[in-house]
Amino acid sequence: MEGKRRYMMRALDLAAEARGRTSPNPMVGAVVVGEEGVVGEGCHLRVGEDHAEVRALAAAGKRARGADLYVNLEPCSHHGRTPPCTEAIKDAGVHRVFAAIKDPNPLVAGKGAEDLRRAGISVRFGLAASEARRLNEAFLKYIRTGMPFVFLKTAVSLDGKTATRKGDSRWISNVQARARVHELRDGADAIMVGIGTVLADDPRLTARLPEGAGRSPHRIVIDPLLRTPPGARVLTAEAGSRTILVAAGRASAEKADRLESRGAEVMIMEGEGRTIDMGRLMRRLGKMGMTSVMVEGGSEVAASLLSAGVVDKVVYFIAPKIIGGREAPGAVGGEGAGLMKEALELKDLRATVLGDNIMVEGYLRQQGEWCSPD
Repeated sequence: MEGKRRYMMRALDLAAEARGRTSPNPMVGAVVVGEEGVVGEGCHLRVGEDHAEVRALAAAGKRARGADLYVNLEPCSHHGRTPPCTEAIKDAGVHRVFAAIKDPNPLVAGKGAEDLRRAGISVRFGLAASEARRLNEAFLKYIRTGMPFVFLKTAVSLDGKTATRKGDSRWISNVQARARVHELRDGADAIMVGIGTVLADDPRLTARLPEGAGRSPHRIVIDPLLRTPPGARVLTAEAGSRTILVAAGRASAEKADRLESRGAEVMIMEGEGRTIDMGRLMRRLGKMGMTSVMVEGGSEVAASLLSAGVVDKVVYFIAPKIIGGREAPGAVGGEGAGLMKEALELKDLRATVLGDNIMVEGYLRQQGEWCSPD
């Protein structure tokens, strides 16, 4: 079993190589194993291109006959942008298929396994299932709910402050932590901030990886009254990236026209006053095909998202600094919990040391609930 798990983990590693490039499709990797060991590997690189199974089988060629196929998600059996993977598996003469989890997509959802079994191919689920669900957590939520997977990222001092009382926040985190943030951006469909962050920091909200390898996500600014300056860096054109300003119904039409002339898209969310209904916003973003949203600030945006119950995951970067000060801002605003039993509790925690900083990840929902283990 240890050998089988090793092959599945290799499939997961291959899948992760395309992080941020396959949305709204899942990340999938495949490994073909014959008597002599691995004879073929492949991953799904981007939407519209060959799936991982097809690439791995092509690499294996005739050596795939009688071999085992390891794939982190159930092979598809329907015609989409590409032909069914099950047909390629059957034509290659694969003996057994090990899939980590079933695909909850109604077009697949057990049909792929059934198709293979009818052809006499053994299909087994469950190997490295937890890791497979974590890898594709955004896809799994999106396909089941139509809403993006939302993760809240923040950088704080040891006493929970995000800036000094004068608003200085550069730099709380160290170089390693900041590099990790850009990796997270690179894997997300969109980054979301509030207008306060834009006015205070004038961020670019791009993914800057070594040698220019980053893929900048869409940029979303919660800006009820359209206070974004026309010269804000978030409006700077980035290849493949849109800047969406989310405004309330009472926002000025003149401001909207001026900002749209600068390349922004103004999304009007009808409602009362300046309040943005975060649940409605997430459903709207889901209809636009966004499967994951990374929220970077500020504290009131974080509070409204948490209050709306749409945050799935929290990522905190904690620096060994004590800022202090009654007026120094914290990570989450709003009214907050009145009683300790009302506090939001994280599950499935992970901590990673990044130099002298610590990255803490946790889920506000049970990890994997979007796709039950098989």
